[in-house]
Amino acid sequence: MKRALMAMALLIASPLAFAFNLDDLQKQLSEPAVVKGPFIQEKHLRALPQPLLSKGRFVLARDHGLLWLLQTPLPQDYRIDAQGIARRDPSGWQNLPSRSAGAEQNRLFFAVLQGDSSGLQRDFELSLSGEAGHWQLHLTPRSLLLKQIFTGIDISGGRYVERIELRETQGDSTVLRMPTSSGAATLSDAERSDFAD
Repeated sequence: MKRALMAMALLIASPLAFAFNLDDLQKQLSEPAVVKGPFIQEKHLRALPQPLLSKGRFVLARDHGLLWLLQTPLPQDYRIDAQGIARRDPSGWQNLPSRSAGAEQNRLFFAVLQGDSSGLQRDFELSLSGEAGHWQLHLTPRSLLLKQIFTGIDISGGRYVERIELRETQGDSTVLRMPTSSGAATLSDAERSDFAD
């Protein structure tokens, strides 16, 4: 789950003279204060013939973090912010234990969320193709820690990120699809409360 959540965070050439570059992509993706919408997550495990499917909604707030609200098969809410990853239970938000890999992924997530290109390039080789309305970004891990987790990450989209695929070293993969995301200027009262708790 942490890998998929960190993946939300990866919101971030061409030989043409006016090429669409990484700076353009970062500016485009960081422009809205809030991006939200439904998601479909497919977890492809080598041991299973069919992917595990989950659906829900997400809220990505530039100044707050990410809400990842699973609705099926089992309702479960997660929040990623500067304090780490938390899961909601009946008594409220509970921080999940911090491990070195999780801490590294969280740091990476916020490098992307805050538009820190230098942070991303420390950890990944970045290869961007396409244009503003239809682009693909391939990430190849540089750091030893990330090389132990991922063989590569592919992100594609237009105005917003629409698809993320994480390929793991042991042969499993996760595909996140967010085909109908939309931008907003502010959070709803309920969303603001979730980030404030």
